[in-house]
Amino acid sequence: MDRGKRATALMLPVVIVTASTEAAALAYQRVVERRGAQVRLALPDAPGRARDALDGASGLLLSGGEDVDPALYGAAPNPGAGVEVNRARDELERSLLAAALERDLPVLAICRGMQFLNVFMGGKLIQDLPHHKVVGQDGGWGSAYHQVYLAPGSKLAAILGAGGFLRVNSRHHQGLRDAQKAPPLLATAYSVQDGLVEALESPAHDWVIGVQCHPEREEEVPRAFGRLFEAFVERAGRALRRHQGVGRP
Repeated sequence: MDRGKRATALMLPVVIVTASTEAAALAYQRVVERRGAQVRLALPDAPGRARDALDGASGLLLSGGEDVDPALYGAAPNPGAGVEVNRARDELERSLLAAALERDLPVLAICRGMQFLNVFMGGKLIQDLPHHKVVGQDGGWGSAYHQVYLAPGSKLAAILGAGGFLRVNSRHHQGLRDAQKAPPLLATAYSVQDGLVEALESPAHDWVIGVQCHPEREEEVPRAFGRLFEAFVERAGRALRRHQGVGRP
């Protein structure tokens, strides 16, 4: 890397993206890098302490993946729910999220990530919601689609440009309603179909947003969701400048 490219790289915010494998992280990595951030992957099998992975980073993206271990919210697995957990990933994300919130870094939590955020903050989950995904003949998952209502005045609505009704994708079999929501979190979007929470934010933090849909699959959601990644990277840039003690707060 020549001197100019090295200097440019040092000015870009570093975002940690969690995933179970490098392949699973690829779509998230691409969409964040296109918005002007460097990506550092955090995988469950990677060596080293999880909190150390945040050193030099300015943002955390919790991606989709396996189910959150029901033991983390005081429940036993429902035998008929097909719960598949990755305890090493749960532990990794618990350490990373704790450190990110302590440092008030921007956090974007997607699908499983939003569910994990809810559990981390004291909430619970519904273990099986079969109509929120499509299962092919080979057993693989595809995307279902449904309408959600996004509250005007929410942080997410401000980012997307407006509240109201949106058609989004759905690739999950767990989720939460108000009864399972962590008290510190604010629900800002709901599924019109069944009242599932579709977006969360934390009023106690500068920029912590969770979405149940998969906006990294850009062809499946409204184009306005691209602004969510832009806003996330912009906040990561602010966190970088704050750490360096230069520029805008």
